[in-house]
Amino acid sequence: MICVSIGRSRHKHMLAEHKHLAEQGAKLVELRLDYISSRVNLQRLLADRPTPVIITVRREEDGGKFAGSEEQRMMMLREAIALGADYVDLEEDIAGKIPRYGKTKRIVSCHNFRNTPENLAVLHAAMAKLDADVVKIATMAQKPTDNIRMLRLVKDAQTPTVGMCMGDIGTPSRILGAKFGAPFTYATFHHERALAPGQLSFQQMHEVYNYDKINAATDVYGVVADPIGHSLSPQIHNAAFQAAGRDAVYLPFRVPADTLGEFMAEAASLGLRGLSVTIPHKEAIAGHLSRVDAASEEIAAVNTVVFHDGQTEGYNTDYKAAMDTLELGLCAPGEEPVPGEATRLAGKRVLVLGAGGVSRAILYGLQKRGAHAVVCSRTKSRADTLAKELGGRAVDWGARHNAEVDVLVNATPIGMHPNVDETPYHKGHLRPSMVVFDTVYNPESTLLVKEAREHGCRVVTGVEMFVRQAALQFELFTGAEPPKDVMRETLKRAIGPVKY
Repeated sequence: MICVSIGRSRHKHMLAEHKHLAEQGAKLVELRLDYISSRVNLQRLLADRPTPVIITVRREEDGGKFAGSEEQRMMMLREAIALGADYVDLEEDIAGKIPRYGKTKRIVSCHNFRNTPENLAVLHAAMAKLDADVVKIATMAQKPTDNIRMLRLVKDAQTPTVGMCMGDIGTPSRILGAKFGAPFTYATFHHERALAPGQLSFQQMHEVYNYDKINAATDVYGVVADPIGHSLSPQIHNAAFQAAGRDAVYLPFRVPADTLGEFMAEAASLGLRGLSVTIPHKEAIAGHLSRVDAASEEIAAVNTVVFHDGQTEGYNTDYKAAMDTLELGLCAPGEEPVPGEATRLAGKRVLVLGAGGVSRAILYGLQKRGAHAVVCSRTKSRADTLAKELGGRAVDWGARHNAEVDVLVNATPIGMHPNVDETPYHKGHLRPSMVVFDTVYNPESTLLVKEAREHGCRVVTGVEMFVRQAALQFELFTGAEPPKDVMRETLKRAIGPVKY
């Protein structure tokens, strides 16, 4: 169950949002009285309430806005109990001063905005003794394994426990509470009005993560990166799981580089079945796996991990997705590449702009398919290294327009949102005979893509590559056919005007 927190300064706005949430399917709402700027009218807020409510009056030191005296705050909480509120939230230091009365259930809470202490079990035991119906512990995550310790506490607790880690590192604990036995988790009314660090919106929890369907048997997948907030993978993969009717959830894991080994050592305890891997972990993660496939070894990058029979296996779906996307660009309009047919890339002159991880995957694929590759980077030494390791020849960035090419590939971030007015290749050198592939997918229609279309080039976009690599991951994760159309539609909606 998702408890949605409402913090508004006026009663009428709080009541309106409560009603709206009930209509959207919310089953529990937290009314944050500390946000109300006028004298609180509890009778008005509790009368004819459309869902059960938690009444909370949070002090400033606990992350709230209540600036009155402690005596005034405790009087408000006692009044809520007398009026029959479904729950009241009592911090651990006042729970012993406010006795149980009537049917109101007691949430005994503790908030730590600095870290996740080592003595979670001791803290929990002390709180449970304060006549708690529910224990709530919210701490700041400093490393990914804080989530694991918190969820273990939730699972092992005798008293129903809501345990969450705050901040973007702590997001998995908010989503996986149901899998580990938490009676509910918290969300905010709108993603731009989070009431605690890292809090997700009700819409995200309900529509993206399908929280109310998560249970002890739910398979867990995710993406590891740092930073993580920009990733659209959770939207695409969760939509695919839901369309395929699979009991699975896909999460964002922010994993700083110095915590990757610790995270991988503990990851299986979360019920993880698979991971997508992106910046900055594609190279380093190989050292924490049981084995990697040949492509990953040659490219020196892993973007997919599968947990299987106690083993961790690494794969690279980037290169195959990129090659299939290029083959699509070389097909006639409306035609799809047929697996097993002779490659259309053989003998083609391909200019690859950029010398990062995507370029490595593309150059590896081009070498395998017999293309003549030229690599060009703003840092010439990186292009030299890449050409030496994976084939092709390197040229200076300033000479990129001099290369005679059949296919142009942009594997740089130039043109990516928000720098949408930039292009890595001058339009005066585009020719109708060229195939242009821009790996940037947000926006899909980059300036390079727009100008290539205006010049009559055949164009394939980063959306196609992103969907294809994600579809290959889905197949590795599940062994099932991926719902590509759902994944493509979800991605295009996510990079459109409306975003979560």
